[in-house]
Amino acid sequence: MTSLPRQFLSIGAAENQRNIAYVQRAGKSPGLFWLNGFRSVMTGLKASALDAFGAEQGLEVTRFDYSGYGESSGDFDKATITSWLEETIAVFDKTNGPQIVIGSSMGGWLALLLARHLLQTGQKRLQGLILIAPAVDATHDLIPKRFTPEQFSALESQGVVERVSKYGDGDYRYTKLLLDDGANHLLFGRVIETGCPVHILQGGQDPDVPPAHAQKLLSHILHDPVTCTLIPDGDHRLSREEDLERLRQAVLGMM
Repeated sequence: MTSLPRQFLSIGAAENQRNIAYVQRAGKSPGLFWLNGFRSVMTGLKASALDAFGAEQGLEVTRFDYSGYGESSGDFDKATITSWLEETIAVFDKTNGPQIVIGSSMGGWLALLLARHLLQTGQKRLQGLILIAPAVDATHDLIPKRFTPEQFSALESQGVVERVSKYGDGDYRYTKLLLDDGANHLLFGRVIETGCPVHILQGGQDPDVPPAHAQKLLSHILHDPVTCTLIPDGDHRLSREEDLERLRQAVLGMM
């Protein structure tokens, strides 16, 4: 498959300025708009598989790296849900026609925040949302619950804490800035409106975003059609070939 050129989008001003790297495959609607999980990049396995599927179907596919990740500039320690959402909206504005938004883990939370923004601004461009182990309200409901008392102390005194990754890809770094800012974007506690069909793919053996979290999300989406596929032996990443096939089928269902 021919490599696609990187494009860069300048966002923010002065010390908050960052260049966001994105790739867009030309094609027909509905386009596929991919949102990475925490610490993941647009060249990851699921993102690449989705791009290949889009190429087979002749669909527009858009992927990007959040600031502080991959090929985008920016200081990861200054990144927040606010800044990543700003980047999500800016790159989404580069897409054409109706879109199916696919978000993995933290990207699932950002997908729902994007849907809310589009509804609030009167943009009816979402054909569907596909959420893979959606880490909704992760900075409040998920991440802090894994911290030890010593890590909470380090977070307060140093502004950052690191946890060993289960996936062999280095330590995961969480800043107090990120966790505090997340409070501005919490979705649970009120009805979640998307304005489109939603399909959740959830691993039954996911230790990071457990099935109960997906059930909690289901109880908040009351006005839009929702399908939840539980994969009993699935982990958090859902990147096995059989998981990727479920993702492809979910996209076809949205089309």
